Amino acid sequence: QVAWIKADTKAILAIHEHVITNNARLSVTHNDFNTWTLNIRNVKREDRGQYMCQVNTDPMKMQTAFLEVVIPPDIINEETSGDMMVPEGGSAKLVCKARGYPKPRIVWRREDGGQIVTRSLLSNGKPDRVASIDGEVLMLTKVTRSEMGAYLCIAANGVPPSVS
Repeated sequence: QVAWIKADTKAILAIHEHVITNNARLSVTHNDFNTWTLNIRNVKREDRGQYMCQVNTDPMKMQTAFLEVVIPPDIINEETSGDMMVPEGGSAKLVCKARGYPKPRIVWRREDGGQIVTRSLLSNGKPDRVASIDGEVLMLTKVTRSEMGAYLCIAANGVPPSVS
C-alpha cells in the first residue's frame, strides 16, 4: 500500500488510489512500473508545503518533496494611483500596490523613457535625475511642466509576467 501525507500538517491525503481528504483537486495515479503520482489541480497558495509518499513495506520506505507555490505579480488597482492634476510647483504622491508571492518589487519609470526628477532632503532639495525609483510610493515635489506625462509602476517578483 502507498500513502500520501502532507508532512507539515500530518494530514493523510490518500491511501493507494483512494483520496481520503476532502479535496476534489487531488487525485492519485500509478502506472505498471510501480510509480505513484499525487496530482494537484488548480494549485493554491495553501498547497505549499512538504509532501511525503510512504510505501508500506518492511522496512517502510518513504520519499518527501517540498512544493513551493509562486504567484505572479498583480497590481491592486483599488490601492494604486490613477491620473492626477498638480499645479506647477506642487507635489504629487503616486502609490502602487501589488500582490504576489514572493512579494513583488515595485519600480517606477517614465513611460517616455525620460528621467524622473527627485528632490530629496539628502540633496537639499536640489533636483536629482534618475531612470527609475524603487518602492511603492513615488513622491514628486516642486513639479515643473517637464515632469508632466505618464509614470509606469512595474511589479516584478521573478515569476512571469511582470506587470505595469
